[in-house]
Amino acid sequence: MSSSANRQKLSVPSYLVVEGPIGVGKTSLVKRLAETFGAELMLEDAEENPFLESFYHNKRAVAFQTQLFFLFQRSKQLAGLRQHDLFMRSMIADFMLDKDRLFAELNLDSNEMSLYDEIYRKMSMEAPKPDLVVYLQAPVEILMERVNKRKRAGEQNMDPGYLQKLTNAYNAYFSRYDDSPLLIINASHINPLKSDEDYNLLVEKICTIKAGRHFFNPLPTFA
Repeated sequence: MSSSANRQKLSVPSYLVVEGPIGVGKTSLVKRLAETFGAELMLEDAEENPFLESFYHNKRAVAFQTQLFFLFQRSKQLAGLRQHDLFMRSMIADFMLDKDRLFAELNLDSNEMSLYDEIYRKMSMEAPKPDLVVYLQAPVEILMERVNKRKRAGEQNMDPGYLQKLTNAYNAYFSRYDDSPLLIINASHINPLKSDEDYNLLVEKICTIKAGRHFFNPLPTFA
């Protein structure tokens, strides 16, 4: 994008969600997009979960408590979103509620899952549908490298096998997702956080999507 004037002519989504597995870079991207668009942020704060570090040490011991904390946390955030006037200022989030159930299906046994679903239904959560969902994907070895590099206390015992199962669950979910326009990005091939060229191309792409499924794989440039 050549200038801020050009950017202002683009149509910014009122409600944009960036999703993807642990370590893919969604929160960092969301923060940069919010600054570019002058949008409000809605961030999941996994580090607030008091069960998370124990979960990575022994999943079965605290899986249900961990999942319920996230469910209540995200439902509270979405309650605020329902009251947010998306016509006044855009909102950009680094999670969607659907992801909570992906994690639940991966981590809970059948009895726990039944109870989780009952609680979920009674909470009757409804959130506006995103104007666009950006799905970041990357191979597990890259995700593990990024997780290890950021050195969050609760993630230092993460099992690559668990991350692979999570990645598979995300890919399966978004392979059939059609509730909102979808932009799929292979985050191992581009880096919109470190490359201004990649980032500006991504911003332009985001602002042109109105419907359907799209892929963002710009050709590499050569000096």
